[in-house]
Amino acid sequence: MAAQRIAVIPGDGIGVEVTAAARRVLDAVAARHGLAFSYDEYDWSCQRYAREGTMMPADGLDRLRGADAILLGAVGWPGVPDHVSLWGLLIPIRRAFRQYVNLRPIRVFEGVASPVRGAVPGRVDFVVVRENVEGEYSEIGGRLNRGLPDEVAMQEAVFTRAGVTRIVDYAFTLARTRRSYVTSATKSNGIVHTMPFWDEIVAERAAEHPEVRSDSEHIDALAAKLVLQPERFDVIVASNLFGDILSDLAAAVAGSIGIAPSGNIDPTRTYPSMFEPVHGSAPDIAGQGVANPLGAVWSAAMMLDHLGHPQAAADVMAAVEACLLEPGTRTRDVGGTASTDEVVDALLRHL
Repeated sequence: MAAQRIAVIPGDGIGVEVTAAARRVLDAVAARHGLAFSYDEYDWSCQRYAREGTMMPADGLDRLRGADAILLGAVGWPGVPDHVSLWGLLIPIRRAFRQYVNLRPIRVFEGVASPVRGAVPGRVDFVVVRENVEGEYSEIGGRLNRGLPDEVAMQEAVFTRAGVTRIVDYAFTLARTRRSYVTSATKSNGIVHTMPFWDEIVAERAAEHPEVRSDSEHIDALAAKLVLQPERFDVIVASNLFGDILSDLAAAVAGSIGIAPSGNIDPTRTYPSMFEPVHGSAPDIAGQGVANPLGAVWSAAMMLDHLGHPQAAADVMAAVEACLLEPGTRTRDVGGTASTDEVVDALLRHL
């Protein structure tokens, strides 16, 4: 079979380390299943920004366009403001390639203790479906009278019928493959225009999916219930801002942001989708060989599934589960003693 092209952007800090780890796992599972991948690696990062003034070259998006998928490590480094690194790389990729679904699976694994007493393996298993290209993270707005006493900053939230409809439909369709339950995050009692609009479209789409149970929760109450009753949820659908916050909270409930994956998905497959661990570049531990590679590896498993290799993805996840069982094959952020390389070696043994 022809090799599938993977664009690799290791990025900054531990992103470089965990991306290399994910590639070792991908190569092993590819050999096992007779798959073929080719990699195009790009050094687009805050280091590049410091050297050249941009996170990626002017033709960066054109270089990525022909890839079957994108694997990203992490972006961010002291000295480069986060809004510069994000809006110079991550967000342009998400928007140019219409990656309107941000998919964040959440599970409590055997061997990983949750800080939440009731969050136990086998009971907490849900997905946050975050709208990824509009909503509160629009580019519309600006600042007036900078530095003066009457300075003003305005940021406009943008919700479109097409944008809300497609993310809600995605959530309902996904729920049909799981436990057929969707929870919508809202704040229509306080945000008077966009959130009632969101609620109306959720109700319209729910009527088209009568086989899926659904309800709506105000974001403040939902955040509390995510901690108090995490086992209750199946698919949570949320706007860009609400989904961003909820998914990080959910990763903490599951025991570690270090193992949390994500996918930035174009469900139409017109453009490449991008997969990345949720954790940041962690400058404090970069280069020490102790970074947890499992967020990147789980993201690679999501990529395998997206590329049409569900059994290979399942094998990777079985290896992840096995590694998390023992302290000797877990990194210290999840109560273990292993180095990054020791975890990867264990993954390869399981594969």
